[in-house]
Amino acid sequence: MSNKTIAKFSAFVISSLLLGLLFSACSPVSSTVVENDTVSHFGHPVVIGTIRSPDITESSGIAASRCQNGVLWTHNDSGDDAFIFAVSFKGDSLGTWKVPNAQNIDWEDIAAYKDNRGKCFIYIGEIGDNKAKRPEHAIYRIAEPVVTPDGASSSRRAPLTASNASVIRFSYPERNSDAETLMVNPKNGDIYVITKHVSGPAGIFRIKPDFDRGDLVKAEKIGELSVPAIPNGFLTGGDISPDGQHVIICDYTQAYEYTVPKNAANFDEVWKQAPERIDRGPLAQGEAVCYNVDGTAIFLTSEGKNSPLIEVKRK
Repeated sequence: MSNKTIAKFSAFVISSLLLGLLFSACSPVSSTVVENDTVSHFGHPVVIGTIRSPDITESSGIAASRCQNGVLWTHNDSGDDAFIFAVSFKGDSLGTWKVPNAQNIDWEDIAAYKDNRGKCFIYIGEIGDNKAKRPEHAIYRIAEPVVTPDGASSSRRAPLTASNASVIRFSYPERNSDAETLMVNPKNGDIYVITKHVSGPAGIFRIKPDFDRGDLVKAEKIGELSVPAIPNGFLTGGDISPDGQHVIICDYTQAYEYTVPKNAANFDEVWKQAPERIDRGPLAQGEAVCYNVDGTAIFLTSEGKNSPLIEVKRK
């Protein structure tokens, strides 16, 4: 979501909180959202850097490279061209790449993936739809660009060139939806898109990684997700841990981690679990979250110029 919608969102949240207080005082019906009441598995959030590149004004997604140490990938929200940016953990620019065969109508999230041959990819979610009027969306996949010292001087005006993007074009089975969360399962490559709703839970959709099929794929709805917040389905980013055992989700104010239960029959049992709430630090507008390369910490950032880069380490 762009900064243009912040005022509307703030008014909505205030109204929702007031209604929540009213109904909690007058109604015996309690929330169905359950929180994990165990001791926190994460430490305190620390600002480790600032994204200072003048080209990055609305960082809407973040992903940690699985092949290059110390590299984070991000992109701008709608209004930019098909660019991705590499930054260091301090927020310093490491390079700008134009993605051929891709269009940025409303890019909302980015994910990193390493296949069983050791090759690394970047996935980009063309999944935003604030007015829920788009019947078709896209997921792009490119070979992860190699960051070199001379790449730091590249920019939107003189970018490097990424590999041609492979694409999956998809639609939802029930209705048009807005989404800001794209994730890739490191074990089998399955793609997950979680929608963003202002009323009611978010939808969880799974898409098989069959790129460049040419036809329109129908995303499979596998469930719904509610975080312990008002609104409970207004989700803005997420990632799956490198070991495939955890999921991190964020909204504008907090982050939430879900854990696959021991002896689970499959990964999708994670969506039935209660989340652990994580303090994500001083972000004006939480837009993006990811795990580091070994899952021992999460990184978060937000839209706006000179956005802080926050790290929260696992205890």
